[in-house]
Amino acid sequence: MRAMAATLLVMVAGACSGSESELVLGVASSLSEVSADLAEAFGAVSRDGEVQLSVSGSQVLVSQVRGGAPLDVVLTADAATAQTIAALDGWGDPVRVAGNRMVIAVAEGNPLGIQTVSDLANGELTIVLAASEVPAGAYTDELLRRADVRLVPDSNEASVRGVLTKVRLGEADAGIVYQTDLLVGGITGVRIPDAINPTVDYYAVALETGGDQAAEFVEFLLSRDGQSVFANHGFAP
Repeated sequence: MRAMAATLLVMVAGACSGSESELVLGVASSLSEVSADLAEAFGAVSRDGEVQLSVSGSQVLVSQVRGGAPLDVVLTADAATAQTIAALDGWGDPVRVAGNRMVIAVAEGNPLGIQTVSDLANGELTIVLAASEVPAGAYTDELLRRADVRLVPDSNEASVRGVLTKVRLGEADAGIVYQTDLLVGGITGVRIPDAINPTVDYYAVALETGGDQAAEFVEFLLSRDGQSVFANHGFAP
């Protein structure tokens, strides 16, 4: 079995035990839970036996592809990362597979009564955001520009899950995360109006190393079964 350092690796068994084939997915951190279910669902309809997940931040995924890591398909949280990866080792163009939206993450029950993006500019609050270099951070930057809010966070996290963790542990009063991150639990989400909320799109890139199996998986993501898994995890079509 192939393994990669500095990532979370999960093996998902398919329906055909005994098959020696294996598909390796590199997935952005915000897709960790849904990707496990997608891998299981794909195994149930495919003759291939195993799917391995490598969960990393988007910039790490780019570095892995650039370094020749044994990935077959990469799922990203934005078009820019997908296009970068496709230019490095793509087999065809990136394919949009799901959507999402941004929300304000606060402690359970919203004890501080945070209601708007403007509230985050209160200097008495501890705010954490994803770094601008990762998709969640880029979406957050766009959101703050649309809301005309100037905000200097107390920390910038390397992934959206870093933001989620700090709010959930009480190390921050609020942060901006994906709506689907709320399903992890332990926090409350404050809705952000559509007028200022950026469009969040997820893409799949089949890599040359994956061959026909990688292309088959991307097609599965667009199928009724694949889209049903995304919907069950709160993603938009």
